[in-house]
Amino acid sequence: MSDFGGILGEAAGLLVALDPDLMEIIGLSLRITLVSLVIACFIGLPVGALAGAFAFPGRSALIVLLNTLMGLPPVVVGLIAYLILSASGPLGPLGLLYTPVAMIIAQTILITPIVAALTRQVVEDLHLEYAEQFASMQAGKIRRILELMKDARYSLLTAVLAGFGRAISEVGAVIIVGGNINHVTRVMTTAIALETSKGNLQLALALGIVLLLLAVMINAGVMALRAFAERSALA
Repeated sequence: MSDFGGILGEAAGLLVALDPDLMEIIGLSLRITLVSLVIACFIGLPVGALAGAFAFPGRSALIVLLNTLMGLPPVVVGLIAYLILSASGPLGPLGLLYTPVAMIIAQTILITPIVAALTRQVVEDLHLEYAEQFASMQAGKIRRILELMKDARYSLLTAVLAGFGRAISEVGAVIIVGGNINHVTRVMTTAIALETSKGNLQLALALGIVLLLLAVMINAGVMALRAFAERSALA
């Protein structure tokens, strides 16, 4: 118990002192995750909105695909990205393997279906509620999409936060395409695995504390957004 207390104290010390190695790993993790999230939202939000608001050939297949990809194992995503980016792959000449760009690609593949599928469900439910109103207004497709996304903005932020939480906690895919290279591709999850195996439990625990705090912040944000949306609906 005293050993654990000592390790916890040293981990807290690293956090309080803003240890350079610790801050570098956290900073890289956040940059990769945020860039991946922006790309995933740029793709996933409109795809999900279109699938939720309109009927078109292949819509059912698209929904099945998105729901299936939500549960895609991260190591499979890492393997696919590795094959694409390796020397023998179609993007091999770009030399992206074992770089932060490769990790962004893997995380984007992983979280885009999550954002798209959650967006589709939110927009579809709202569209059913507003269908008669849109018909009476003779609203065009673009106007429908804009109005639905505007009204569902708080629920869509929940989908975005879900994507962020999935990306920041990812380890399998990013370690395959990133290689966990010190000062280059080492992020929080891969660093925790490495430092634990090396016996450097202080740094591993400090990074674990940061991940836990981020998880708490994400869940608190989701709850706050839901509460705010419910109050707005009743107002």
